Amino acid sequence: MDREDDLDVLRAAAAMAIDYAATVDSRPAAPSPEAVAGLAAFDEPLPEAGLPAQATLRLLHDAGSPATMASAGGRYFGFVIGATLPAALGASWLTDAWDQNAALPAMSPVAARLHDVTRGWLLDLLGLPAGCAVTYVTGATMANAACLAAARDELLTRLGWDSQADGLFGAPAFDVVIGEGAHSTVRKSLGLVGLGRSRVHVVPADDQGRMRADALPDDLTGPVLVCAQAGEVNTGAFDPFDEIADWLARRPGPAPGWLHVDGAFGLWALADPTRRDRLAAGLTRADSWATDGHKWLNVTYDCGLAFVRDPAPLRRTFTAAAGYTPAGDTFDAMHHTPQSSQRARQIEVWAALRTLGRAGVADLVARACDAAAEIASRLADGGLTVVNDVVLNQVLVRLEAPSAGLAGTGGRRNLEASGGDEPSGEALTRALIAEIQADGRIWCGPTLWHGQTAMRLSVSSWKTDSDDAAFAADVILTCAARAQARLTSAID
Repeated sequence: MDREDDLDVLRAAAAMAIDYAATVDSRPAAPSPEAVAGLAAFDEPLPEAGLPAQATLRLLHDAGSPATMASAGGRYFGFVIGATLPAALGASWLTDAWDQNAALPAMSPVAARLHDVTRGWLLDLLGLPAGCAVTYVTGATMANAACLAAARDELLTRLGWDSQADGLFGAPAFDVVIGEGAHSTVRKSLGLVGLGRSRVHVVPADDQGRMRADALPDDLTGPVLVCAQAGEVNTGAFDPFDEIADWLARRPGPAPGWLHVDGAFGLWALADPTRRDRLAAGLTRADSWATDGHKWLNVTYDCGLAFVRDPAPLRRTFTAAAGYTPAGDTFDAMHHTPQSSQRARQIEVWAALRTLGRAGVADLVARACDAAAEIASRLADGGLTVVNDVVLNQVLVRLEAPSAGLAGTGGRRNLEASGGDEPSGEALTRALIAEIQADGRIWCGPTLWHGQTAMRLSVSSWKTDSDDAAFAADVILTCAARAQARLTSAID
């Protein structure tokens, strides 16, 4: 292909992408069964000879775009998935065109400079210690793993063991403490770095999933790695960081442990002064923090961030120096992260932060939290059980079986199953989730909370406003009435 043909391909792709972005807000949150069935268009043998690039892109758009989840819109509440800010999306396109490897400054001067800029902006915005290292990885799972690997090696160094040289076989043991409500990716990360998913001390949680500081173990004698949480995945609750840090500081020895915070989405609450002061006391006393940019900051997938108070452990753990990639005096991303070659994720973060500014990020967080509170209030008034204290962007809901009908019975109630001939709360909640997902106008997913099914709503999109919140509540209440009527009719 000549150069003109190459550019025609890119122009066609840009036009299709813009068409999708222009129409996503008018799409249902979930694709129709027909759109999903249309994915069969991709089931073809590998062509013997290459096909035209524009025709390939056209098939991708025509068959693929209708079968996407409209998570880039304002009415998707499943998981913790934000939309993408226009500035971030545009920066992503430009970054892809640049095709930069951000591993070393010599490979991409622009990526290196924007890493330094975003590092300073992020630490200032979140109020984290100015000397922290900031690294970009694929997501919160790998951010947790990177932080925990650095913590592992630092604690073993304090015990006189060089794990990078000698491995973990025969290494001295130290204790790991997690909360009962810790996210599954924390256990996954502990497994990845060789500390074990089950070889942990589990601290009981309160009714919101917060680690109970009064239940921290008092019989541990050596160094301790504590994994705390900013933003419980179901309730949005924050662990009591001050009390945990105080407990850790009281431990014997000059360097008793390491406090890590999994803040996959909740860490962004630090950008909103009203929530930082109310929820996050002591959070900045940690040694490391993990979060995602592709959640609440609304940049594209994938973008995780690891923050470590002392850069030295990160560098010791991840240095991959070779004759052609020496470790220099500057920040070399490949010597501070698990991966060597890496996408320049900092470019999108820079574009998002520069476009929003300090006030814009705070407003993004506040509007999502306000929308979550509005949805919760409307659902409670309409008779659903809001299980959690809505302190952030998470709403946890069950549909119980009120004797007086759905409307007008609201409020936050204890989880319970109905007796008699009425369908149980478990059956009703499952039916509600199925009804909403079949309806497709919004999308919410199930979760398990205290052993029972609940529906979780996560408000993470910069697009979600009060009108979207009201719309979502109306859809949920309509679906709840249908689910209750259908199940009651089936029993009758």
